[in-house]
Amino acid sequence: MAKSAELTPLGVASLALLAEQPMHPYEMYQLLMARHEDRLVKVRPGTLYHAVGRLEENGLVESTGTGREGNRPERTTYRITQDGHAALDARLQAMLATPVNEYPVFPHAIAEAHHLPADVVTGLLADRVVALNADLDFLVRAQEAVTAKGLDRKYWIDITYQQAMLRTEIAWIRGLLEELGTGQLPWDEPRPAPTELSNKPKESLGKHS
Repeated sequence: MAKSAELTPLGVASLALLAEQPMHPYEMYQLLMARHEDRLVKVRPGTLYHAVGRLEENGLVESTGTGREGNRPERTTYRITQDGHAALDARLQAMLATPVNEYPVFPHAIAEAHHLPADVVTGLLADRVVALNADLDFLVRAQEAVTAKGLDRKYWIDITYQQAMLRTEIAWIRGLLEELGTGQLPWDEPRPAPTELSNKPKESLGKHS
C-alpha cells in the first residue's frame, strides 16, 4: 500500500470522490468541475486518468468493470479499496493538523516589492484588489447556489474558508495602500540598475597639481 504522504492533491480528490460512490474518471472530472474544485486542485482529464491509474497500481482503487453508453467510448469504473480508505483518512488527518509552507507567490512578491517604485506598487495592488473582489463575488454566488440546493454545509465549508482568506487579504492590501498613500509607510525610490550607474560620468578622484 502506498503511504498516505505520497498522495498528491489530485490523488486525495480522486479517492474522496470514489469514497462517495464508484465512477469512471470522466465522471469524476465532470463532478470536480461542477463543484468548482478546480479552484483547489489543478485538474485536467488527462492528469485525472493518470492519477487514477497510479492509485490502482498502489492498490488504493480497483476496477469494477468496463462499460459503454451509446456511441461513447468504453469507460472503466473504479471504486475505492480498504487500503484506499485508510490512505485517504491518514492523509486528510495530516493535512488538517499540520501546517505546511507551500511557498505562495504573493508573500514572496510583497517581500521584494521595494524594488519597484511606489506608484507602480500601488497600481498593481489596486488591480489585485479588483481581481480578489471578483473571486470573492464568485464564491458568494457559489454559496448561495449550494444553499439553495439544500446541500449540507459540511460539503462546502471550503467555500466559506476561501471567502474568509480573500476578505483578509483584501483588507490587508487596502490597509497597505492607505499607508502608502498617506506616507505613513515611507517608500524609497528603487536603486538604479547597474547599467545606469555605469553610464554616469566618474567623479574626479582628486585635483591635479
